[in-house]
Amino acid sequence: MSNADKPFPEPTPVTAPFWDSLREHRIRIQYSPTSQEYVFYPRVLAPRTLADDLEWREIDGLGTLYTYTVADRPTAPPWADSVPQLLAVVQWDVGPRLSTELVDVAPEDLRIGMRVEPVFCDYPERGVTLLRYRPADQQH
Repeated sequence: MSNADKPFPEPTPVTAPFWDSLREHRIRIQYSPTSQEYVFYPRVLAPRTLADDLEWREIDGLGTLYTYTVADRPTAPPWADSVPQLLAVVQWDVGPRLSTELVDVAPEDLRIGMRVEPVFCDYPERGVTLLRYRPADQQH
């Protein structure tokens, strides 16, 4: 199945700054000066405080592998030709966690706590760049 058949994110007015930055191979997430915390997923009000002071700030995207699963069976029909899928949660150094996929790594080399770095996967035909991760110690 081609990428054209797979579902892709649909940016909204609230999430557009995140998706726009990924297309530029940058990562911008929200920050709340009131709580002095980075926030992810994009939203209108800061969690816990409900402050309306969220601002977009660039981060380097470096982090740690918080958890992962190796999906040997397709998670849905569009991914039938994409197994194994290396589904992961990355804990960014700045705080929040992101659900993502791991690339450029064999399943047997994955370790909770390993350092990871962002990989920008461009899909120009869809106008979207997806944020994936790989081990940070790889040579480019």
